[in-house]
Amino acid sequence: MTENEKISRSSWRTLAILSCLGLIAMYGETMVLPAIPDFIRDFNISYSTSSWILSSYLIAGAVMTPIAGKLSDVYGKKKILLTILAVYCFGILAAAFANSIAFMLAARIAQGIVVSIFPIAFGIIRDIFPMKKLAVAQSVFSSTFSGGAVIGLLVGAGIIQNYGWHATFFSILPVSVGLILVISRFIYIRRATIVPTSNSLETISDKNTVRADPSLMQIDLKGILALAATIVLFLSGLTYLQNSLESTGFEITGLFAAATVSLVLFIAVEKRTESPLVDLKLITHRTLLPAILILMIAGLSTFMVYQTIPVMVRSPQPLGFGGDALATANVQLPFMIVLLIGTATSGFSVNKIGNTRLAAIGTVIGTIGFFSLLMFHATEFMVAASLAVISIGLSLSITGGFNVVLLSAPIEASGIVLGMTVLLLMVGQSIGPTVTAMYQQMYQGTTIAGRFPSAEAYSLIFLTAGLISIVSVVLALVLYRRKIIPSAIPDTASLKENEDR
Repeated sequence: MTENEKISRSSWRTLAILSCLGLIAMYGETMVLPAIPDFIRDFNISYSTSSWILSSYLIAGAVMTPIAGKLSDVYGKKKILLTILAVYCFGILAAAFANSIAFMLAARIAQGIVVSIFPIAFGIIRDIFPMKKLAVAQSVFSSTFSGGAVIGLLVGAGIIQNYGWHATFFSILPVSVGLILVISRFIYIRRATIVPTSNSLETISDKNTVRADPSLMQIDLKGILALAATIVLFLSGLTYLQNSLESTGFEITGLFAAATVSLVLFIAVEKRTESPLVDLKLITHRTLLPAILILMIAGLSTFMVYQTIPVMVRSPQPLGFGGDALATANVQLPFMIVLLIGTATSGFSVNKIGNTRLAAIGTVIGTIGFFSLLMFHATEFMVAASLAVISIGLSLSITGGFNVVLLSAPIEASGIVLGMTVLLLMVGQSIGPTVTAMYQQMYQGTTIAGRFPSAEAYSLIFLTAGLISIVSVVLALVLYRRKIIPSAIPDTASLKENEDR
């Protein structure tokens, strides 16, 4: 598509359908947030174990995103989207009947695979929109994540309050199945025909076909296993650290040492393989790396909030606010709404103030918000107000960071780069709940109703988030000093039209 070419109606229709994917993915994530205390009670688990209800979902997404990105480049974006949605529907149905924490975690892993649709969707958007409209389309798509989060929080809280958490999963299943039918019928994706060749990626003279090295079609199984082991071992170490009174130093040290060894092996494997899961040369690009790390920190901060607020609101006074599921939704609602509005509108500011400046402003605002939350969290109103400030910062930094990645990624590896970006975003998100639960488990007070996280736990959570946000400010300033050069985007209008159906 050329810069002067009009955007067709089908492009907007495709964007709308893709946006629905973001809605259901985030609905499925946030609808269970008000129920975290209920999971702890019904499954008789600790705060540290409860963090895996969020983390398992995100780990599955982290592992699958680069795989899905690569498969979509090779076999077609539409086919992979439909496969992912089918697995997601199975996970939703299984979770509705979960009667143990093991059953629930298995179902959440199946659900988490839906996260891998994000890089595929971003790649489709890049294919069908010209560069001048790319930021707007990307921000519209990103805003649906927040929209789904708002809907999931409100509807989920109401369902949990009146019918229990099992019913929340039944509420999303019909919509997910319907979306599969809509995508099958109405989405048509133009893509280049891939032909194996002994050379690296190159476009042949008629521009209808892309020749690809056969190694690029291979899946890096060793890298997948090493990456999954690294994430699980690291988070398991944090979980044992949370239960330090019941765990030995040998167990904790052993898990962190094993995670380190696994990480070293992962790096070694990725350097040697012809088709790496994570291309270290791409990931260490001078503009891609800071942008990806900013997104990773934003994800970590967001899910620290998700794990913290439900427990804070629903814990009995004086250790919490003594609220119910609906009260939890009300406190988090400003965060979700501002994130929705911010991501929807910030894309329109990109062309005026620039991607890097937008990211820098966002990281500064987010840092101010977390330190405000540290100092002022004595009432529900104070918490909600600080969360709104944090949300402004996150929306700006996420939009700016993703747009830098979209423009800097080589077009022939866009799916792989976006997959790696979302992978690290998911890694950050999966760490967030575990870090929060560590403090919740280690610092507790006693009431008549039992033991719950103390004021010290919440102060440490907010302080940690604030300090991590300072790192994102530094990264944004580094990125601001570097000139972003958009990668060359070929004229997709001249490609042979293949209906990816």
